[in-house]
Amino acid sequence: MILSILAALIVPRLVSRTSDAKKASASSDISTLSSLLQQYRLDNDGFPTTEEGLQALVTKPSSARNWKGPYTTKALPTDPWGNEYIYQAPGPDGQDFLITSYGADGQPGGDGDAADITSDQ
Repeated sequence: MILSILAALIVPRLVSRTSDAKKASASSDISTLSSLLQQYRLDNDGFPTTEEGLQALVTKPSSARNWKGPYTTKALPTDPWGNEYIYQAPGPDGQDFLITSYGADGQPGGDGDAADITSDQ
């Protein structure tokens, strides 16, 4: 019974920390990808298209005039929930690009763990 009481007190805190850690990891990945895209833009006078996607950071797309990549030596990350990051260029609100993780549910929108994490936050 004592173990049950302790588990009831401790488990929610650990779950919350795990959730916060995943959100922080997604934000960090998005920040890193944004920096890599800025390097790409400096070399190529523009960002990859939505169709070229983030893959343009590791494989030269046909539209890249002065590609000096690969821009990362690591594999492109997936979000902490195992989904690919969504890349749009230009972004839907007129920004140069938008990188999105749809959170724990892998679907647009949502609250809490299922909330979207984007490069414009």
